[in-house]
Amino acid sequence: MARSMNLMSAIFVVVLLLLATDMGPTMVTEARVCESQSHRFKGPCVRRSNCANVCQTEGFPGGHCRGFRRRCFCVKKC
Repeated sequence: MARSMNLMSAIFVVVLLLLATDMGPTMVTEARVCESQSHRFKGPCVRRSNCANVCQTEGFPGGHCRGFRRRCFCVKKC
């Protein structure tokens, strides 16, 4: 009985190893995001779309509101 349990455990481990190697590497890396406080946005940032529009005029692809003081931060991929 103990011998068959050892054999079953060994087979199970081999099957798991085969399944793990079939999956292959699935690591996906994302680009770093750099952010800079907007120089042209005035007042507290309430709507993300307003912030993003101002950031586009500054040469950034987008922006978002952040922090307790609700400042507009422009973002781009580094």
